[in-house]
Amino acid sequence: MTAEAPTAPALSYGRLIPVTVHFDDLDALGLLHNARYPLLVERAWTELWQQHGVRFEGDWAAAGDACNAVKELRVTYEAPVTRPGTYAVHLWLDRLGTTGLTYGFRFCSADGATTYARGTRVLVRLDPHTLRPAPWSDTLRTAGRELLRPAD
Repeated sequence: MTAEAPTAPALSYGRLIPVTVHFDDLDALGLLHNARYPLLVERAWTELWQQHGVRFEGDWAAAGDACNAVKELRVTYEAPVTRPGTYAVHLWLDRLGTTGLTYGFRFCSADGATTYARGTRVLVRLDPHTLRPAPWSDTLRTAGRELLRPAD
């Protein structure tokens, strides 16, 4: 008889995206530098949105939903990451408005079981010419609805 590996907790909402922590992401104490968490979360979101055709390729006028700006970022650090390796970011949307959205995230172990940090970020879709708020596309709104966290 062989022992079975523990199963990862099932996600009831959102997506779990793998990310890699490299040796040079660690600070002088050997901990994942606090500024790297938002960077790794951003890379996970970029990967997720690219799967839905949202990408920036150098032209703001053609960027569509990728033409957006961060309005707010909040991060709470819960446990230190002490070594390089494969981890994950659990991503979801808390709110999907006309021109803005709020997403939630957990920086966690690769199986999603251990949370190292959590937070939220508010994005505003921008018109590339005026840099004023602009509505999200129907494509992003459809993809976003699949990521909405159920109300508590």
